[in-house]
Amino acid sequence: MKYKMLVLDMDDTLLADDHTISNENKEMLAKAQELGVYVILASGRPTPAMIAYAKELELDNSYMISYNGAVITDLKEGKIIFEQTLSQKQIHELYAYSLKSKTHIITYLDGEIVSETDSEYIEIEKNITGLVHNKVTSFTDEVQSSAVKCILLEEPTYLKEVEKDLKAVMPHLSVSMSKPFFLEVAQNGIDKAASIKILAEKLDIHQNEIIAVGNAGNDLTMIEYAGLGVWVDNVDPELRDKGDVIVASNNNHGVAEVIRRFILN
Repeated sequence: MKYKMLVLDMDDTLLADDHTISNENKEMLAKAQELGVYVILASGRPTPAMIAYAKELELDNSYMISYNGAVITDLKEGKIIFEQTLSQKQIHELYAYSLKSKTHIITYLDGEIVSETDSEYIEIEKNITGLVHNKVTSFTDEVQSSAVKCILLEEPTYLKEVEKDLKAVMPHLSVSMSKPFFLEVAQNGIDKAASIKILAEKLDIHQNEIIAVGNAGNDLTMIEYAGLGVWVDNVDPELRDKGDVIVASNNNHGVAEVIRRFILN
């Protein structure tokens, strides 16, 4: 099979634990692009927190999926070609749910993280994205428009229970875990697979010509959608049997292994 698209989750997949791309991964990604393979970054990260990595990998003629599938950016044109948001009403409903479930909630407005609270988990999101944290007196007063997504944050064991409950209470929304302490919430039908499908149709690439690589619950839809769904070895344990292949971990150049085995061969 000749693969034409390689879709990569970023944190804990392409990126090592120190948020860098290894030289091994960079070299193999350059070779994949030389063969005409589209390399697509697909992350829960906000768009601004992905651009530097796209430039580092010289993905100037490619596309990027951010906010867990809610936004697709054409990197060549420097413009958004797809965006789907949560309504103000939905965000306010999620805020009310966060109070009831005793979780922290954040969203993104004007390139900033917005929340009413502080949390060690919000600090992690700040460190990952490099975005400014705008701590406000009233979340609902601040959020007077739509936004691409919200994240509920809390201790992992408890947040797992919240995930089950939220899916039951709000089945009309897309809910998935991106990290054990990040519960991502987007508009109904929005996930990484849905955005990959949009891109594949635009580029005339068949489903079986796509490889997707990930490690977490918010990657599951794209792992199941792709012709070849690959987990890195540090995948969440409950997901290990839901892909086609497991490769080396994010700290051991798993992405490079994928390219050597399935694209260069």
